[in-house]
Amino acid sequence: MLAPRFSQPIDDDPGACSVPRGGGWRPGARWAQGALGTLPAPADIDALPAHQRPTMREMGRRSESADHPFRAMASDDGGPPGAPLPVRMAHRRANPWVKPMVLIARSGQRDVVTAACPAALELGLRPGMAAAHARALVTDLDVRDAEHDADAAWLDRLALHAVRHWTPTASACEPDGLWLDVTGTTHLFGGEARFCRRVLRFLQRLGFTASIAIAGTPGAAHALARFGRHAVTILPPRAEAQAIADFPLAALRLPADTLATASRFGLERVADLYAMPRGPLAKRLGLKTVERLDQARGLVAEPIVPVVPFEGPRAERRLLEPIVTAEAINQVIGNLLGDLVHDLQGRRLGLRTAILTCQRVDGLEQCIALGTARATRDARHLARMFAMRIERIDPGLGIEVMQLTAPRVEDLQPVALECGLVGTGLAPEISPLVDQLAGRAGDEALFRISAIESDVPERAVTRIAPLAATCGWPVWRRPVRLLKRPELLFNVVALLPDHAPRRFSWRRTAYRVAAGEGPERVHGEWWRSPREMWAVRDYFMVETGGGERFWLFRRGDGIDAPTGDLSWYLHGVFG
Repeated sequence: MLAPRFSQPIDDDPGACSVPRGGGWRPGARWAQGALGTLPAPADIDALPAHQRPTMREMGRRSESADHPFRAMASDDGGPPGAPLPVRMAHRRANPWVKPMVLIARSGQRDVVTAACPAALELGLRPGMAAAHARALVTDLDVRDAEHDADAAWLDRLALHAVRHWTPTASACEPDGLWLDVTGTTHLFGGEARFCRRVLRFLQRLGFTASIAIAGTPGAAHALARFGRHAVTILPPRAEAQAIADFPLAALRLPADTLATASRFGLERVADLYAMPRGPLAKRLGLKTVERLDQARGLVAEPIVPVVPFEGPRAERRLLEPIVTAEAINQVIGNLLGDLVHDLQGRRLGLRTAILTCQRVDGLEQCIALGTARATRDARHLARMFAMRIERIDPGLGIEVMQLTAPRVEDLQPVALECGLVGTGLAPEISPLVDQLAGRAGDEALFRISAIESDVPERAVTRIAPLAATCGWPVWRRPVRLLKRPELLFNVVALLPDHAPRRFSWRRTAYRVAAGEGPERVHGEWWRSPREMWAVRDYFMVETGGGERFWLFRRGDGIDAPTGDLSWYLHGVFG
């Protein structure tokens, strides 16, 4: 065997290398040389703000060590028994029964990994990798087809759950996220941090792993949730630009062709776009890139289209020619009611509120609304109700679009009718009469009085809907007409402490009492107000010489001063 020949002696200590191993900046780059040709320290580069750091193209190539593609595979040549395994294989050897699994989908002319389980991630498999490459790296890989429809259905279910339990504004963010507008809602859960922990625990019970980010803009929240390093990230206000500066351009939700174009120009981070003029940036990467950048930094609004848990019944007519007469409007309303009633019958619902919207040719809208005392699907009754309000519509130059919606509906199931053999008839249906009276006199004109559990008389009654069920009334007698506020009496003559007054003046009229009954003592509700701790009222029913009967009370028990000032009031009038 021939030994190699060297023309110069070998130097065993050549000194420090000008290009150290393990990564570093190429000293030949123009930016790295600096003004005096010296190499800047990495700490100086990291100290600069993210938007002021030079681009990778200016700094030159960066040499980084890369893992060998077959490093994660188990060796077939045996090896010494005590040889250490690679770090990525430790999880695989520690859990021999865990079989790695990936999901693949067709992308162009090849299959691409769309998701990987934790065991597959430990072995070096990543989403976006070619399926053939993944099979080559791991021999016993469980490969399954991705079901995008099932994933979308899960996202829709989660969005509906969020609307019902967390926030009224939620939407699915395909393929693997949710938008939640938590403005004004997190205080109900103890703050933003506790809200995020609650959502994470809920998803863990369902078997999902997730990361949550709260930011001032949807674009920044999207980037932090997918490219951040923490499971929960809560960003302070107006810190979006600095937070996403070091993220790759994929964090801006740009298409693949735009990312490929940016890579050819040497643009890798979001901060690389901050200093670029808008004109050249839009010309090279498209207007969508400028829009996404502005949305992430909060310069352009990005509304979230919320998911609607229930789509209300509606009917619409687009007319060939504008209409202006009341007869034509009534005819179109009848057609709309026919379509709406058919939709309500299919859902077994009844209408409680209806809104008619008429769009004129000049762009203005005329709206009229009506409500019903009970859920109904009677088209004739609803047509009469709209006919009573048709004079409120100003057609102007003509109406070209009419729309009828039902924002409030209730269940309306079939009702079993009695046979009538025992002579018991059905109670008359008065809801149409109530609706017509309310249409003429107003919704506030019709009401019923119901009792409330309270000892104070003015708090013991309330107004309810005309057809609502009332609660049970107390056994003691009360006047037919109860004043909204007790009225002070003057010139009262009474014998203390337990006798009704002999005479009094009310509304500038003097009355002499012929008979009286009482007192009925009522104490204040101390749990409502501390001022009612010792308050006492003594009520009397009196009849005057002219036949009038009143309900009076005296403040105080007539003995202890803290119970009242002994002033008299009239609170009600008997029939």
